Amino acid sequence: MSVLDRDGPIPLYVQVADVIHERIAGGELRTGEPVPSEAALEAEFGIARTTARNVARELRRRRLVHTVRGEGTFVGPAGVPRVKPTRALHARIAEDLVARIRRGELRPNRPIPTDTTLMRQYGVARVTARRAVSHLREARWVVTVPQRGTYVCDPGEWPEEASG
Repeated sequence: MSVLDRDGPIPLYVQVADVIHERIAGGELRTGEPVPSEAALEAEFGIARTTARNVARELRRRRLVHTVRGEGTFVGPAGVPRVKPTRALHARIAEDLVARIRRGELRPNRPIPTDTTLMRQYGVARVTARRAVSHLREARWVVTVPQRGTYVCDPGEWPEEASG
């Protein structure tokens, strides 16, 4: 990630738009793919939501992206076919959390990140974060204790495919 000059004369949203522009020009973000959400930009660059919103506005001004209400901002002009993820976002987040559990990064009988933390880490809405946790709960990776939080289950309780 490029270091932002927070005290310089160039507004932060322009600096972040420049980084995203470089990613598009370098092929890291291709036509039809979504650009990082406002929440993802906030988390990655440590900027405010308003600044993140201005990044999308600046990229649209440069004619690099278009926004579809309720779906997000995508690389390329309006009308370009959007790349659809092959798996639901909440399932991909759940898979990542399972990998973190298996690596020992999220330990048994310890809490997993909160909805708010997951929202920031993955740049998703609260409903998506909650669906990911629900997916983990249904698969017996985690258990939710009312008024306390959600905790990683003991390894003996993990799904059968986890033991290999």
